Amino acid sequence: MTTQAGTTAPVLGIRALNRATLARQLLLRRASMSAEAAVAHLVGLQAQSVKPPYYALAARLDGFTPEDLSAPMADRRVARLVTLRSTIHTHTADDCLTLRPLVQAARERELRTFREGLTGVDLDRLARLARELVEAEPRTPGQLRQALGVEWPDADPQALSVAARCRLPLVQVTPRGLWGRSGQVTLTTAEHWLGRPARPEPAPDDTVLRYLAAFGPASVKDMQTWAGLTRLRDAFERLRPRLVTFRDPGGTELFDLPDAPRPDPDTPAPPRFLPEFDNLLLSHADRARVVPPAHKGRTWKKNQAYRVLLADGFVAGLWKLEDDALVVEAFDRPPKRQRDEIAAEGERMLATMHPGTAYDVRFGTVRD
Repeated sequence: MTTQAGTTAPVLGIRALNRATLARQLLLRRASMSAEAAVAHLVGLQAQSVKPPYYALAARLDGFTPEDLSAPMADRRVARLVTLRSTIHTHTADDCLTLRPLVQAARERELRTFREGLTGVDLDRLARLARELVEAEPRTPGQLRQALGVEWPDADPQALSVAARCRLPLVQVTPRGLWGRSGQVTLTTAEHWLGRPARPEPAPDDTVLRYLAAFGPASVKDMQTWAGLTRLRDAFERLRPRLVTFRDPGGTELFDLPDAPRPDPDTPAPPRFLPEFDNLLLSHADRARVVPPAHKGRTWKKNQAYRVLLADGFVAGLWKLEDDALVVEAFDRPPKRQRDEIAAEGERMLATMHPGTAYDVRFGTVRD
């Protein structure tokens, strides 16, 4: 049930929510901070594929180069593993060892979907054996399935692999994840890769505060959507004396940090090229603060997410790289001045991510 705020809580309109969220997301103006610090501030970057975290930081950081993320990943200060929403995220080493315990109960519940394929499997024993295997030598998912299948030949191999992933914090070891390097997915535990133990399951309160710093103002349901967790209301209630509250236009109660930025709704928001699966678009139950109702559903097709263009702070189109061009597919024809700004931002992104490669910037037809 949607929680209604008290009648005295101020209402934040969609543009006010948009500008506040963009400010937290480092998308109103690029930040002068390290890639590692940005990954920590953003509480991770969704990373089903290798490239999206790099494009995400290129849109947010001043002077960013791909090596700025590759270097801490190679040094094991940043790593890739399954955390929020059961998806792969790029996290700092500290967050690998703290956020994963926070969401572990959700990973356990995920196993219910695969219970038929795990009939007769002792999951505690599976976790011990899988840990021994991947800590003795990093294993590909196929190698792990094969080794576990020897112990449980009647189980579904895919279910065995999922069980290992859900029971253990399995990190994708480098060179997987490094810019310009190839490497298949090869796994070991976060503790083994990072050289220190995971922390006990934390109370969610600190993570609530970090979520609001990166995505607020937000509702309880918004954070539950971001984390893939339920029953976070108690944590918000414990923190209520330290927070301020607002209402969105529909009356839903929003929580925020008292001193967090909430810019004027008319603050200019420059164009930005975001990757597929950017957490800006995935971390609220109500995405109207970023996705206009007219464009809802246009950034996805089945399970495929498209790269997204922001203009005036909102989703305004898609983009793709072809052999010789950055093709911008705007949902609505932009005015000339905005079109010029989009082209200039595209050229900047290309110079950052693909220096020395000649690309044109073209405006194309939107996919249906």
